[in-house]
Amino acid sequence: MNQLQNLLTDELASDKASNKIQKIIFDIIFQHIQDMVFVMKVEKGPMFRYLFVNETGMKKAKLSPNSIGKTLQEVLPVDIANSLQREYVKLLKRKDIVMYDDHFTFNNEFEVYGETILTPISQENNTISYIVAVTRDVTQWYIEKKKIIESEQKYRSIVENNLDAIFTISPEGKILEANPAASLLTGYSLRQMSNRSIYDLINDSDIEKFKDLIEKTYTGYALETLDCKILHKKGPLLLVHIKTVPIVIHGEINGLYVIFKDLSEQAKNVEMLKFMAFHDQLTGLLNRRSLIDHLNENIATKSKNIHSFALLSIDLDRFKQLNDTLGHLAGDEILKQVAGRLIQFQNENCLIYRLGGDEYNILLLKSNQKVTSAFVQKVFSAFSQSFYFNSQEYFISPSIGISMYPNDGKDAEMLIKNADEALFQVKERGKGQSQFYRSEMSNVYSNLVTLETHLRRAIDNNELTLFYQPQIEITSGKAKSFEALLRWNNKDFGYIPPSEFIPLAEDTGLILPIGHWVIDNVCRQIMLWNDSGYDDIRVAINISPKQFHQPNLVQFIKSMIEKYKIKPSSLEIEITEGVMSDTKEAIPIIKKVKELGISISVDDFGTGYSSLNYIKRLPIDVLKIDQSFIRDIMVDEKDAAITTTIIHLGKSLGLEVIAEGVESKEQVEFLVNAKCHKIQGYYYSKPLPIDELEYRFLN
Repeated sequence: MNQLQNLLTDELASDKASNKIQKIIFDIIFQHIQDMVFVMKVEKGPMFRYLFVNETGMKKAKLSPNSIGKTLQEVLPVDIANSLQREYVKLLKRKDIVMYDDHFTFNNEFEVYGETILTPISQENNTISYIVAVTRDVTQWYIEKKKIIESEQKYRSIVENNLDAIFTISPEGKILEANPAASLLTGYSLRQMSNRSIYDLINDSDIEKFKDLIEKTYTGYALETLDCKILHKKGPLLLVHIKTVPIVIHGEINGLYVIFKDLSEQAKNVEMLKFMAFHDQLTGLLNRRSLIDHLNENIATKSKNIHSFALLSIDLDRFKQLNDTLGHLAGDEILKQVAGRLIQFQNENCLIYRLGGDEYNILLLKSNQKVTSAFVQKVFSAFSQSFYFNSQEYFISPSIGISMYPNDGKDAEMLIKNADEALFQVKERGKGQSQFYRSEMSNVYSNLVTLETHLRRAIDNNELTLFYQPQIEITSGKAKSFEALLRWNNKDFGYIPPSEFIPLAEDTGLILPIGHWVIDNVCRQIMLWNDSGYDDIRVAINISPKQFHQPNLVQFIKSMIEKYKIKPSSLEIEITEGVMSDTKEAIPIIKKVKELGISISVDDFGTGYSSLNYIKRLPIDVLKIDQSFIRDIMVDEKDAAITTTIIHLGKSLGLEVIAEGVESKEQVEFLVNAKCHKIQGYYYSKPLPIDELEYRFLN
């Protein structure tokens, strides 16, 4: 370059010097390089004129021999010429070498990238007369570099925007880099994690498993592990799934990517689903599925010393009546309060379950009959206090059936069935008690599903019939009123007690068609008696709570009266006190019945939600004293006082009073002295079929 500078500083105006310079440059240098070389003459303006261009420059810059001697603006497009002009001017100001990158598009066809070095050539007075431009075509290199940069950016984008936490670690486990998701997951800033050991984030119980994963990954394989826990900065443990990927550069592993996928929310959802699958949604107690699983677990336990355990089946007495009269919101609240009473007993050997409705179960592990009996008394004590809803007080008692393992069953199904069978016997005996299962309890129709199937066909198969029990007037000794009582004689099971099938009819809704059948047949029988000359007979029909609240009840009764052309006064509708607990709903129905001319009687008076207020407000005609008071009037002063009070109350309100369940002469004498109106019970007669009733009381 010094040789070129010296030559150019001579008087190059002569053709001889120019030819000599061109030959030296051409022969010594420019035939052997692939770079573009331009020699530009500096003129006033400043302007820059092409003095020399090598062959490569001519070709790549798309110049022709005619370009020599012309200025940049005369040869190149305006934008390119202006761009080069600025770089050349910059050199004149600096009076030193200038380097810059070129980027041109030729003929709108292709792009060229170049790296250019501008070198000034000065004369003796330090005036720059020439500029030598050497441009290297780096288009291909730039394209490759651009691809590398784009690839790097794609990689960074994947890492930086990944929802999973990604760490780059050294072979020693030091954190070299981490993405934003890693900061969110751990609670540490990216700066705080820098050079921190990845092992500091792993819970102690999972350290060995994690170390083993790292060591195996350094053998060259991407791996993943079962879920493990990591430590958040603020303390809580987070469940994550871990993947590891080796970083291979030039065939060697110099680090790892460690990827944490947060499973905490997923784990919460799994736990929630698991909880819902094994717990009752209303009360939060364990459910039937849990009970069966726990029974199977304890039955399957292999042990030389087999521990007996008890299964308690609990039902709330009269809950259905409460639920029907107060509404389901009140019922649900009571069910939750009952759960709260029972849950106090729960521990590792005592588990509480709700199977649905008002059915609860208790699994009492490592227990015998003596221990179980003592525990049952604690359960009864828990119900001694009243329950409250909307400031109203309610007393609820439980009935409890008990089966013992292994004596009462060797599998879950049998233990549950026998506990329910014992509960059934309790309810039959009067409720509010407990009973251990006995093998003789089983009978041919203990399977309620089978019993329900037969009950559904009872009407079509003519298996239902009506018996009538007379109500004897104390003053005359005659029977002018009767209570119609339903009986079922099944072709397979024989006579089935009403206490067995009436509750089933209530639960299944069959009480509605059966109730219509009863009303129809009673009205028909009254018509037959009227046709035979018995015009002053009155028959009482029991109406269940579910039947009472049916919107078409009154209309149906009216249609039967019209169908059989009987006097409305021949009918008496018998309802329980529970029906009247919701006076707002009961009053309109009772008034509509009364408007037909039908009598209204209250059955089991004194056992439920009795209130002087509703007796005064409702158009009631008859009070029936429950047999539980009559049974012990001769030996229990309280029962005697209650019975006398009810009789006096009825008389003072102008109501007829009937005593039920009278079985002895002494009871009759007591009731006569108390001036009770009528007596109903086995002392005079059990319920009788039509022909026997007519023979004994209507002739």
